Amino acid sequence: NLKRSCVTRKAYQRRACFVLELFSQNSMKLLENSSFEALSSRLCVEMGDSHIIGRIESYSCKMAGDDKHMFKQFCQEGQPHVLEALSPPQTSATSSPCLSRSEERDSPLSDKCCRKTLFYLITTLNESFRPDYDFSTARAHEFSREPSLNWVVTAVNSSLFSSVGEEFNVLCPELWSAIDQEISLQNCDIYSYNPDLDSDPFGEEGSLWSFNYFFYNKKLKRIVFFTCRSISVLSGYGRDTLDVELDMELEAELDEEERDGFTEDSFQRTVCV
Repeated sequence: NLKRSCVTRKAYQRRACFVLELFSQNSMKLLENSSFEALSSRLCVEMGDSHIIGRIESYSCKMAGDDKHMFKQFCQEGQPHVLEALSPPQTSATSSPCLSRSEERDSPLSDKCCRKTLFYLITTLNESFRPDYDFSTARAHEFSREPSLNWVVTAVNSSLFSSVGEEFNVLCPELWSAIDQEISLQNCDIYSYNPDLDSDPFGEEGSLWSFNYFFYNKKLKRIVFFTCRSISVLSGYGRDTLDVELDMELEAELDEEERDGFTEDSFQRTVCV
């Protein structure tokens, strides 16, 4: 029995290393979207006692040769269309507080998704948070399928309005219009990532709230990822993180301006000086 246990443990360790290596490769293509870039910039603000840090990105799910190979390797644990149980949405009325997390996964009320969709969700997280976080070991029960678009819109609007205030009334219609144009919201399945505190990238001290939504349009083979968090200004982590992200945005803008303004005439004047 001891020998069998050691063999099993080694096999699991080899499998874990294989999964980490698999997901360390790029498999999702970030799509350029100037509207999302502008909205993401406006979603990074300091509001009195908290910092708001938001980001909206679009990813293509179309697989190239290497992507197909990675997907086949990922599906070695199960067929692509095998359904895996998800956790009920955290604030859904269908989620009973009397059930433990493991019991919820076995409940008929728990939703499910195929391994192909799970592959897209995990690789989207890895691409979006690279290189700070690695979600290669994420499991189906850390994700939820949201009950409706209206519920998600209400939840997002409520969180942002409570933190940003009246300014969000101006941003709100632009935000949802841009997302709808990119992904066609009425034709999407919506998922959320709700990990435990040990796996949560926003679980650090000072985090007030956060959300991670995936708007997946199967027909377009595209995912729009909307992530946002609020961090207390009393947290040194929050201030340092916001400063770094804002500095990166400023540097990117300055670099772009320098490239745009670096004409042949300016080059000649620089040489003369």
